[in-house]
Amino acid sequence: MKINLEQLVAYAKNHGFVFQGSELYGGLANTWDYGPLGAALKNNIKQLWWQRFIQENPHNVGLDSSILMNPAVWKASGHIDSFNDPLSDCKQCRTRHRVDHLVTKHDPTIDADGMSLEALDDYVRTHRLKCPNCGGHDFTPTRQFNLMFKTSQGVIDEAAQAIYLRPETAQGIFLNFKNIQRAMRLKIPFGIGQIGKSFRNEITPGNFIFRTREFEQMELEFFCQPGEEIGWFETYKKDSYQFLLDLGLAADNLHMRDHAEEQLSHYSNATTDIDYRYPWGFDELWGIASRTDYDLRQHQTHSKESLEYFDPESSEKYLPYVIEPSLGVERLFLALLFEAYQEETLDNGETRIHLALHPALAPYKVAILPLMKKKHGEQAVALHARLAKYLPAVYDETGNIGKRYRRQDAIGTPFAVTVDHQSQEDGTYTLRDRNTMTQIRLDEAALLQYIKEQCVF
Repeated sequence: MKINLEQLVAYAKNHGFVFQGSELYGGLANTWDYGPLGAALKNNIKQLWWQRFIQENPHNVGLDSSILMNPAVWKASGHIDSFNDPLSDCKQCRTRHRVDHLVTKHDPTIDADGMSLEALDDYVRTHRLKCPNCGGHDFTPTRQFNLMFKTSQGVIDEAAQAIYLRPETAQGIFLNFKNIQRAMRLKIPFGIGQIGKSFRNEITPGNFIFRTREFEQMELEFFCQPGEEIGWFETYKKDSYQFLLDLGLAADNLHMRDHAEEQLSHYSNATTDIDYRYPWGFDELWGIASRTDYDLRQHQTHSKESLEYFDPESSEKYLPYVIEPSLGVERLFLALLFEAYQEETLDNGETRIHLALHPALAPYKVAILPLMKKKHGEQAVALHARLAKYLPAVYDETGNIGKRYRRQDAIGTPFAVTVDHQSQEDGTYTLRDRNTMTQIRLDEAALLQYIKEQCVF
């Protein structure tokens, strides 16, 4: 049985994956805290992305840039002037709405992103669009709303400088392009990747953790010679798609959506979104864009510093073109939970929740279970302490062994090790597989080796 969004929110809370932010004080809209299992799953997602696109890729290196940057960065990148959403308020119920979304919902064939404020206003009046909240037809004129969070830097309010929380991680990479190229003696083509928090003052966040104001990005900027960008663009489309398949997402739930020429951003000459089939339909999971040399050129113009690369083979200088695969941690987290969650009816009529995560993603790789707490607990505790040095492991002694198996199945633990009478006699243990529920006996060394091999990504 597939789970719907409401059921998944309840499951995520009840099993320690995701909690409402500030719940003790009534919550804060669109904020979420990641519990013990959620934090572990997020970390595993990030580690596997880093492993695939940084560690295993001979072209790429990593970065961790600052969240707070000189405001001139956002002026140069265009965020201060153009990082806006068209908004309008319903005069009847006083709710605020994105006008482009209202238009697209009324007619999905319209490219509302390219419409002017005047054209959006005219469409709303002509077609008497309804307020999604109250059904009214009376809206305020459409206006632009900047999506960046503004704060200040300085100990005295009067002298504080206005700065912004970064709305994307990409600009930190562009600012460090020259530093990294020189320090690491890199030759084109090469990429710089980073994982980090970004902030956008979204007016219409929603669908649980899918669209939030505070989120994490796994982002790569790949620098290449002009004229070679489309080849690299196709390479990263293929590699990104394969990464999702390797994590366990089904091909039937993924869709490659190439942007038509009229849909491209002004800085892009090719863009593809990989959409996932969420419960509300296909929606963007991963964006891959060929950004040309727009960002480096903007920063070169505004900073008055050359960002050109000297090619030692051709003895020419040029601004590299850039391929950007950008993936949201939370969106992938959500897709993986939807994909992995299963409810199964067993031969004995019982129902089990089975979170069929790839072992490399599972928050715990192994659960250590004493068959009987009084007789086997001490040996099980000692085994847990030894295995936990090498693998994320959990110890559970509460309830009968069947219930403990079910608990581990429900949170995605791929293996359970039971300490029993025979363990005390010959040092072997029962190893149970989450997916098949089959059991084998192994000694401790073979047990550890087997689990580690199964958890390789």
